[in-house]
Amino acid sequence: MNVAEYISKRLLGAGVRYIYGIPGGPSIPYLEAFRNEGIEFILTSDERSAGFMADVTSRISGTPGACHATFGPGALNLLSGTGSAMLDRSPVIALTSEMADEWMDRTTQMNVNHQKLFGSLVKATVRLSEFNVRESLGHILEEALNEYPGPVHAGLPAGLAVKNLSVTGPELSERTDKATENEGTFRDAVRLLRKSEKPVLVAGLSASRLVRGGEFENMINSLHLPVLLTPMAKGIIDERNPFYGGVLFHALSDRLKELYSDCDLVIGFGYDQVEYNYESWLPDGVPVLHLDTVIRDLPEGNIVTPYAGKPSEWFRILSELTPPGRNKYKPNLKRIHDEMDSSFRSCSGRFGPVTVLKTLRESFPYETYFTADVGSHLHVLGQYWKTYGRKRLIMTNGWSSMGFGIPASIAAGLNNPGSKIVCITGDGGFLMSAGELLTARRLKIPVIIVVLSDGELNLIKIKQSWQGLEPNSTVLYEGDLFGSDSFLGIKVYRATSEKTLIKALQAASDATVPVIINAVIDSTDYDDLIVRQ
Repeated sequence: MNVAEYISKRLLGAGVRYIYGIPGGPSIPYLEAFRNEGIEFILTSDERSAGFMADVTSRISGTPGACHATFGPGALNLLSGTGSAMLDRSPVIALTSEMADEWMDRTTQMNVNHQKLFGSLVKATVRLSEFNVRESLGHILEEALNEYPGPVHAGLPAGLAVKNLSVTGPELSERTDKATENEGTFRDAVRLLRKSEKPVLVAGLSASRLVRGGEFENMINSLHLPVLLTPMAKGIIDERNPFYGGVLFHALSDRLKELYSDCDLVIGFGYDQVEYNYESWLPDGVPVLHLDTVIRDLPEGNIVTPYAGKPSEWFRILSELTPPGRNKYKPNLKRIHDEMDSSFRSCSGRFGPVTVLKTLRESFPYETYFTADVGSHLHVLGQYWKTYGRKRLIMTNGWSSMGFGIPASIAAGLNNPGSKIVCITGDGGFLMSAGELLTARRLKIPVIIVVLSDGELNLIKIKQSWQGLEPNSTVLYEGDLFGSDSFLGIKVYRATSEKTLIKALQAASDATVPVIINAVIDSTDYDDLIVRQ
């Protein structure tokens, strides 16, 4: 067995079915080995998109995603995708071609040290050889899955693929159940809970990754706990639940302040601070019970009791909670919901992002996968959107890269054949990854790309206004974004009202190929809804 064949078999055994990226000359033998093992190499327009697709594939499939790039500039482009996997906590294997040993220390075209390049954006990086591939590949596959999960990198020197494995080494399991750090004790956590009369629970990214929504919601209902979410935890609870409060950091989140300002304990349930640090929103003096799989970077301004363990242990700890004033929040929650609903309804008189999101939510079944790019629209979507307890909204928050939405929708379509896939993006994010529409077209993935077109980087403009500045360097284009009824061979529908949007969605829903809906919006909603952080 040569190295390319061995790597292909190990990746297949780890659950990899797709590898996204752009090949180079040295990777040709790997492509053949992948094909022989039944692993499909998905050619992308850009390596960054390949990393995003690998990230989303791992989220949906529950197995590691994989991506590939060639020397130098290809590897550099892939970095943004691995950064997404790193800060959004997705196990991803990033493969890059590297110079052969005799050229590593020479001055030559496209030659950079990939281990140094990837070192800060992956959990582990290794340069493979025929002598270390068995042990090293097993190690990085294991590391990708250990908490927090994330990307790992393997460099493939030119010429390595066809070399035979010359030694027999250990093959580490890629699914070892590594024990979590046990910081804090069960007794400390329970003691803190029993002192609390007005706790608030905040569920985060770790909970979203590891906890079933139904189990979480049953616990909330039995304990009568008010619940707030970080953005990536959307979908862990049905927003119609009377104990649901809202989403931190996103639109109108200032309305939630009275809940946590008046509480005597915040329970961070699977709360990963990569999304939103405690000190960014929590008043000094409010104690925190922090439950997560690992303990990192806790704030100093509050009394924090950490507990690192598995989700089953988090549930066991909270089963000890019997707060005497547990119904105190219900009137406040209802009033906060009513105030938020009123603010969103006030936007209904114009064709803005709220009207577009309302129409989209009403037009598709709950099981539809929606991917969301980064920008002002994400702040509105995060608070306004109803998931109905389904984990079908895919976004990035830890990494927060524009250009995420379209690649994410392609990965969702590949991994859910037959499902309806809708991408919601701003025009700025669209322009960063528009080339991937050819990937969707080639693969015949009928994703509906809804572009909220306002001609500007609106979130930057809003932040400039917070500083009392006039808009500067935020205009993307003049006139219509497309100026045509097709783009890269893909049909474009133009919507300028709720009525024309509904008509466009009806036409797009029957398509068997990608479709673009150019929703030309009034951006005034953002001024009224986005909260200064």
